[in-house]
Amino acid sequence: MASKPLSERFSVPVYAAGLLVLACVGFAAMNGIIRHLGTTLAVDPLIIVFCRNFFAFVVMVPWLLRGGFEVMKTTRFPLISLRVLFGFLSMAAWFTALAIVPLSNAVALSFTAPLFAAIAAVIILREVIRARRITALAIGFVGMLVILRPGSEPAGWCELIVVFSAATMALSIVIMKLLTRTEATPALVVWQNMLLTPVSLIPALFVWAWPTPDGWFWLIAVGVIATLSHLAFTRAFSMADTTYLLPFDYIRLPIVAVIGWFAFSEPTDAWTWVGAAIIAGSTVYVAHRESKMKAAGAVRDTARSPHVTGRSVAPKK
Repeated sequence: MASKPLSERFSVPVYAAGLLVLACVGFAAMNGIIRHLGTTLAVDPLIIVFCRNFFAFVVMVPWLLRGGFEVMKTTRFPLISLRVLFGFLSMAAWFTALAIVPLSNAVALSFTAPLFAAIAAVIILREVIRARRITALAIGFVGMLVILRPGSEPAGWCELIVVFSAATMALSIVIMKLLTRTEATPALVVWQNMLLTPVSLIPALFVWAWPTPDGWFWLIAVGVIATLSHLAFTRAFSMADTTYLLPFDYIRLPIVAVIGWFAFSEPTDAWTWVGAAIIAGSTVYVAHRESKMKAAGAVRDTARSPHVTGRSVAPKK
């Protein structure tokens, strides 16, 4: 008797959480490999960025050929290009930081991306923000300052590179939300991966040095792991609510802390854990408030609709 697939053995929330945890393990492993490439093997971060995008696109080619070039149709190429630019800047900054910032500090600071995205959504998407969300965002950035500790010896421009990466990633996320109003998601995924490869090649050529055989192995691994992890990550969030899944995303920090300790002898100080906990709590609360606002909006829309629970409601005279 054939065994059931995993998606049928578990409930949807449990399966989605499992996918997200798997994605977090992949992301943590990828960060450790990038650290290894940048420090032990001395591969320039810009070369790593290009190879990550190139091999990720190679992994996607069979899917693109199977789906046909119809999936690439778009009417908003300039906005897609802007998203690619912010994506490249975020990736270049992140890969650079991973070579010089302790892994746990870098990952903890990267958790500020949703906070930056919430602010950008207010400015770009004209989303409404109220006192509770403003307070939660402010508390989240206090968590960032706890990790950075301005005025103390740990703070420096290296950590600010991570903050820049989180901010530019937030802009990429908001532009993605704007594009999904009119564009199909497969088209956005294909264009993002296709354009990032030549965009990242140009700066990589200025610092190009051929990697060693070991370097090529790890570079290919980064591209494959990144693609599979992003697929699992996207699939998880398509199956379950953000407010349910978001806490699982923070499992990346302890995993990365273990990798940093055993592979690079990097201890994680108490302030990093405290700051990360503050940022995580703030982010989860912001997501919770957004979920409640959307639910309230859906209820209002239903109340205005002439059809409720499948039955026609006649207007009052």
